[in-house]
Amino acid sequence: MTSSRSVTRTEVDTGSATGWKKYDKYPIEVDRLQDDKATEILLCNFERPHMRAFHCSWFAFFVAFFVWFSITPLIPEIQKSLGLSNEEIWTSNIANVTGTIFMRVLLGPLCDKVGPRILFAVVLGVSAIPAACIGFVHTTTGLTIIRSFIGLAGGTFVMCQYWTSSMFTKEIVATANGLVAGWGNLGAGVTQLLVGTLLFPLFKEIFKGTDNPTENAWRTVCIFPAVLAVITGVFIYKLSDDTPKGNFNELKKNGSMGDPSAIQSFRKGFYNINTWILLIQYGCCFGVELTMNSAAAAYFHDTYRLTTDESAAIASIFGWMNLFARGLGGWISDILNMKWGMRGRLYAQLVLLILEGGLVLIFANSNSLIESINIMVFFSMFVQAAEGSTYGIVPYVDPDALGAVTGIVGAGGNLGAVAFGMAFRDQEIDERKAFFIMGCSILASAVTTIFITIDGHRCILFGKDSVETQTQKRNNLTNIRQ
Repeated sequence: MTSSRSVTRTEVDTGSATGWKKYDKYPIEVDRLQDDKATEILLCNFERPHMRAFHCSWFAFFVAFFVWFSITPLIPEIQKSLGLSNEEIWTSNIANVTGTIFMRVLLGPLCDKVGPRILFAVVLGVSAIPAACIGFVHTTTGLTIIRSFIGLAGGTFVMCQYWTSSMFTKEIVATANGLVAGWGNLGAGVTQLLVGTLLFPLFKEIFKGTDNPTENAWRTVCIFPAVLAVITGVFIYKLSDDTPKGNFNELKKNGSMGDPSAIQSFRKGFYNINTWILLIQYGCCFGVELTMNSAAAAYFHDTYRLTTDESAAIASIFGWMNLFARGLGGWISDILNMKWGMRGRLYAQLVLLILEGGLVLIFANSNSLIESINIMVFFSMFVQAAEGSTYGIVPYVDPDALGAVTGIVGAGGNLGAVAFGMAFRDQEIDERKAFFIMGCSILASAVTTIFITIDGHRCILFGKDSVETQTQKRNNLTNIRQ
């Protein structure tokens, strides 16, 4: 997909454009009217700045998820070792996602201030510390506290989405955002499989000659993702760029960028009603995914009497759908945008949320293991597709406060996880009823799509396309016909 205003790849000297630039040429087609953002996604290209940032973004977020949920497949063993109740386990699950809420709200405006690269590296390094220290936990309070600090890793989502939104044009930004976030979220599924069925058994074998090899294994296995997080943070800091034109500090030093106020950015995002509608909707898709990451292994373990290894392997399927589903949601949003503009993106959002909510209700009433697994596959696909369509809308809300909007909406995912987690934690609500509450909440959030109104764009019931938007839609339709 390319823009009609793009420049020729590689051979074109970009130095003639306004302001200082780090690179004289780009190995990819760009749109000079959109700050040299890329108009195409070349997955097999790893060159700076655009595609290097793309690959660093998804891989770093993947590692963050690996850290964030490294303990999840070990929960049944930890519960046995520490003698914890289901309520205490759910308290720690809630703490794990609650710790991310503040970080996402904070990191959003900071992205507008200092850029995504440095923040990504810092958060990976900081979250690696509590992950490596999980072996020192001996009480419910200790588990809850350390999981809340590990949850800081989830804040990297803001940098992930900000980074690709800064590198790719609006015409393809939903696809780019969907791919990097989806492949990053894949870390949750890989964690279930890698930690639960490979590393944990391997560490048990290593400690085979000790008094309690199982406990020694879960107390040490999380060192692996912690070390990987530190290495990844150093790599992206040294070998990537904040924007197509260079890093924030370089742009400011050479007078090509002002010094924005993080507080002003937050204020603009906070007072936009679209931000809050999208926050609710993201809570009803990504919040559902986070809840399933915490609940799926235990659900299959308890409901169908499976072993820890078996339940972890099945639960990993939910995360593995991120390999394509979130990117698919973003791609659908981009395609409908080319045909119908913002209304197309909103139609995609509405339909995907309705399908997601309906499948949750069906999952809640499944009665066999095979049936549950099959429904979970499609349920997961629409959960993640809705996440992709949500972040196809986010870059349009307020481009001058992109970081703040990205952070606040992203925090909605964790707020949703806390709300749904409270339902699963309540001993008076069985798991099927908790899933029923979840499904009804998603369907209700879908209705709010009709109230989203983006300046300069015609939405489902309100608004009118600006002259610029109408021109861009005509160009898009011309590209489609060609």
